[in-house]
Amino acid sequence: MEFPDRSDVDGLIDPQPLPGFARVRYEPETDRLDDPVGAAREALDDLDLDLDGLPAGATVAVGVGSRGIDRIDEVAAAVVDRLTERGLDPVVVPAMGSHGGATPEGQREVLEALGVTEETVGAPIDARMAAEELATVTVGDADLPVYFSEAALAADAVLVVNRVKAHTNFTGPVESGLAKMTVVGLGKQRGAKSFHSTAIAEGYVEALTAALDVIERETPLLGGIALVENFEEEVGHLEAVPAGSFIDREPELLERAYEEMPTLPIDDVDLLVVDEIGKEISGAGMDTNVIGRYRVLNAPDPETPDVDLIYVRGLTEATKGNGNGIGLADLTRRSAVDQLDLKKTYANALTSGSLAKSKLPVVAPDDEFALRTALAALGGYDPETVRIVWIRNTQDLGELRVSDAGVDDLPAAATVVGRETVGFEDGTAGFEASADDGSGA
Repeated sequence: MEFPDRSDVDGLIDPQPLPGFARVRYEPETDRLDDPVGAAREALDDLDLDLDGLPAGATVAVGVGSRGIDRIDEVAAAVVDRLTERGLDPVVVPAMGSHGGATPEGQREVLEALGVTEETVGAPIDARMAAEELATVTVGDADLPVYFSEAALAADAVLVVNRVKAHTNFTGPVESGLAKMTVVGLGKQRGAKSFHSTAIAEGYVEALTAALDVIERETPLLGGIALVENFEEEVGHLEAVPAGSFIDREPELLERAYEEMPTLPIDDVDLLVVDEIGKEISGAGMDTNVIGRYRVLNAPDPETPDVDLIYVRGLTEATKGNGNGIGLADLTRRSAVDQLDLKKTYANALTSGSLAKSKLPVVAPDDEFALRTALAALGGYDPETVRIVWIRNTQDLGELRVSDAGVDDLPAAATVVGRETVGFEDGTAGFEASADDGSGA
């Protein structure tokens, strides 16, 4: 596919003056766990009863997902190390549904991008994609086949390690966490597809609860290590949750996650500029709760924030071309499209059934023309009143840029540390300190 060059579109939209920007440090009060590695070892000991029932040399499958969780490589290594000390034989199993292009090589690649390798965790990785159908349950008017990783089923026990957080497609008492990783992540591609197809029609929580009940009955699931991150995307809490308690315990952990989760410092935004999206940042490439867009069939978008337009500039290196979530943007640039691996992106979209997230937005030749296009699309553009928020990604909101019109609405936890203007070199945007920057930054 050929996209227009700058010369093809340059005369269609006149250049517009850009507003000034404040460089903002946003630091809401938050809790931080000083030693998540030590906490992981202690949490594993909380599952004493189940672990003590395993014979020496028993194999324990440790499910690890595709998210960029704080220190996930160290936590996974601590879990493996503690299991080994107890005379057990751990094996890491990618618990990420179809991510990594739904191939063993791709899922290993995703784990490696997170720092999880056989060398770093001290255990083999069994990345086979085969999944066994355990049973079929009825959810509403639909039949839900429940699948589970053959690699995990081959073990004597199964343990999952995951973050509890707001989901990117729905809200409910249980969203993203141990239950979802067990059902969707360890369901591999077939399980993830089966779950999403039913959940879209009958409800996510209903499908999740029904499938988890089968898995708890038919597999040697011990439990999970649940992590909750703070605003700074650091581990703020970690605990062990035994099998049979996921649905009961996760709502309280989810409530804590909602209180701590990153948000934009202002709710009313004309244009949100996002430097990068990626699967390690969010299942939707960028956190839908941060941008205010779910774009799914069975759930309304969040009420806040109210973001009119979104411009995505590129993909992270760790996402390895999986651009799921780019369809949540209104604009992107050619260099971002050049990063896309459509096989991986489509594998994600076809499995989840959330097709909108993998559609291509309008593709601009460069930053300068993308911003020109966005500002014109707002209608009645005025650099004195336009409210632009510019972030690196939806996971890293500790430092960001806010156009001058939004500064007065910043909360007390946000501090202006500099004034900047946007300049362009060969069409690529960059920030420079403003001449009237009196912050000393």
